Amino acid sequence: MTNQDLVQRITIDPKIMAGKPVIRGTRLTVEYILNLLAHGATPDEIMAEYEGVTREDIQACILFAAKALEEMPYMPLETEAA
Repeated sequence: MTNQDLVQRITIDPKIMAGKPVIRGTRLTVEYILNLLAHGATPDEIMAEYEGVTREDIQACILFAAKALEEMPYMPLETEAA
């Protein structure tokens, strides 16, 4: 599956979840899925909990976040003391 195929699994519609990016056909936001992963949920656990969510949908969320960060200027939150 190509990056383009994965990214097409994510939609943004102002009428759904206040315009947050979601997995196509659901109300599951990219942010929510990433938060589940960050807190230790596995893709298999997410797919078991949310019927119809696929491994590719989860990969699409990760890719969407990575692409969003590519375009974001980096500014460290803290600087190291010399």
